[in-house]
Amino acid sequence: MIKIACLFNALLIIAAPGQAHAAAGDDNFYRGKNIRIIVGFAAGGGFDAYARAIARHMGRHIPGNPSMIVDNMTGAGSRVSANFLYRAPADGMVIGNFIGSLVLQQIMGDKGIEFDGRKFEWVGAPVQDETVCALTKASGINSLDDWFASKKQIKLGGEAPGANDSDVPRVLKTALGLPIQLIEGFKGTSNIRIAAEAGEVDGGCWTWASIRTTWANGLESGNVKAIVQINSKKADDIPNVPNAIDYAKTADAKILIDSGVHAPSAILRAYALPPGTPKGRVELLRNAFNATMKDADFLAEMKKSRLEINALTGAEVDAVVKKLFQMDAKNVAKIREVLVSKN
Repeated sequence: MIKIACLFNALLIIAAPGQAHAAAGDDNFYRGKNIRIIVGFAAGGGFDAYARAIARHMGRHIPGNPSMIVDNMTGAGSRVSANFLYRAPADGMVIGNFIGSLVLQQIMGDKGIEFDGRKFEWVGAPVQDETVCALTKASGINSLDDWFASKKQIKLGGEAPGANDSDVPRVLKTALGLPIQLIEGFKGTSNIRIAAEAGEVDGGCWTWASIRTTWANGLESGNVKAIVQINSKKADDIPNVPNAIDYAKTADAKILIDSGVHAPSAILRAYALPPGTPKGRVELLRNAFNATMKDADFLAEMKKSRLEINALTGAEVDAVVKKLFQMDAKNVAKIREVLVSKN
């Protein structure tokens, strides 16, 4: 029996020498090396904050305990970094972090995109962003019913097409028929908030994590109120704020909200590897990312920094991307019309 068992084990090794070699090689590959995380936005922002925190903790979950270094590669709303990653050496030494909604922009034919989102090896996303529209008390809108009944156009601040604070108002105006006048050209959500407080706009739509932190004083005083959320499921801490998808009256409206807001929000902060990265290294980095998202020290740092963790695995990010690419031509055309049209 012992001889048979030994022979069986030997046959297993002979049958899959590549797998055994890949596992051993990948376990030793990262020892003494530096992994780069290329962030598509400037230092000091939200993307950068998440990346630097991940870099401080993820290395110890990778066999060989490599160092992790964050580099910022800005330009064109992170298109520069995404295009760079697509052409980077596929050796598992470079991880990219660009805005995931660029995948939707690719589907719509954005000429500045030189990658195929289906070919990236997705590592995971630390958070699925939740989106909310918040309006000032001075707007006169105290509920979603008030907004639907408003005789005037509600002015919302935005940056530019492709940005969450511009795309969400466009989707809501078309899908729900809300009276919205989008005022674009702001340099960031902080500028929109300042303009709202000055009465230049009525409010805006962007991530709830940002609104509840940067506009906390307004929310607590009652001068600002969350009117509607645009999420696949309601945010835990605002269960009484209505969800846009529940007010979509047609299948087309629901598809527009789901594909134009929900899916891009879920993968907004995703991490990826270049196409063709060896599967063994992809698996190691995915496992290390998942372990980091559950690491007690990492989670304590996130809590102290007020950075939310609501992670997706690499496989889950990949499923979201694939779902976006499964949209039929009619829906792609509709989303393109909505997101690139002018008010």
